[in-house]
Amino acid sequence: MKKSILVLICFLFSLSSHAKDKFTSEQLIEKAKAFVAAKNARQQPNATIEEIENYISLLSDDFIDEHVKYKFTYTDKSKLRQDMISKLKDEVIHSSIEINEVMVGVNVVFVKMTESGKVKPAHLDKTIEYSKTNIVSLEFNQSGLVKHIRRHHG
Repeated sequence: MKKSILVLICFLFSLSSHAKDKFTSEQLIEKAKAFVAAKNARQQPNATIEEIENYISLLSDDFIDEHVKYKFTYTDKSKLRQDMISKLKDEVIHSSIEINEVMVGVNVVFVKMTESGKVKPAHLDKTIEYSKTNIVSLEFNQSGLVKHIRRHHG
């Protein structure tokens, strides 16, 4: 009998400790919106290093940023920061992101969004205009930071 009660207490304790690691759907949606807003802010014509730092602050130290279509992955904040700062040299005419749909799981959010813009990259002689619908999955750690991004480009 005592053994059964001990097992039950251990089971209930493990459930409560796992529950602390989970965020509510509303919290996850807010975190996803903050991520998209930070992504959008760093892509604006007047973007500065401050917007880049804000975006990077949403990532865990051991983050993975996976661009599935291009088979490319970032895992180093310094390299990501360096590449983003380099993009500040581009002439951005306009850029916007519209969230179309959100799905929530346990500590993960899937965001379907339309990204559009017009930009003249510093290394090209022509302006590029784009409008693509992309799907991004954002996995969050116990602290609420993004630990894994999977970008499925349209």
